[in-house]
Amino acid sequence: MEGLKFSLRRQLILVSLLLLSLPWAGCQFIREMEGALRQGQEQGLQATAEAVAAVLAERGIAPPAISGADNAATAQQGDIVFVTVPFGAHQPTLESIRDAVQGKVVVDVTVPLVPPKVARVQLPTEGSAGQIAQTLLGEAVHVVSAFQNVAAAHLQADMEIPCDVLVTGNDKPARQTVIDLIESMGMRGFHAGLINNAAAAEALTSILININKQYKTHAGLRLTGID
Repeated sequence: MEGLKFSLRRQLILVSLLLLSLPWAGCQFIREMEGALRQGQEQGLQATAEAVAAVLAERGIAPPAISGADNAATAQQGDIVFVTVPFGAHQPTLESIRDAVQGKVVVDVTVPLVPPKVARVQLPTEGSAGQIAQTLLGEAVHVVSAFQNVAAAHLQADMEIPCDVLVTGNDKPARQTVIDLIESMGMRGFHAGLINNAAAAEALTSILININKQYKTHAGLRLTGID
């Protein structure tokens, strides 16, 4: 009987130890999976960066140093950070880079399009994607809203881009930094006021989409009366 009790006790101890080890094993498995996914993501981003460099080389453009990394790591390295994501990914992307962009210029190119009716103006209750970015990132971040009205086809083509760019943001020096960048690309950029005015540029995107669908073109924005 004593032997049976001892055997049962030993089995119970072994079962208890096994149960205690399951959470640890689960955590280890999750860590290993996260590491593998992160490594795979970084490899994919690096492959994309190399592909971009190859395309630039084919077009006779000497590419700068291009590398791939996740959002937070990339934002940490840059002085000017561009956010170019669909509106559905806007908030989580901003949250992922918030700590890394403090004190920096963040250029938000996001347009709050709501598929499938992207040719209809549907601004968020907060006013605009630019205002959402400024609120989420905080006042220490110089959010500048720009490039919403430049057709993707123009950006992808090896050609002069016949568009002007409205630039909004609460910090005028940050806006000027972005305008200088725009002019280096062969376009004209214009101070268009505080970040609240981003709503107008974002809304205009849906109007341009509508025009482009109707007239089978890639219309952009041109300001007249300014040399």
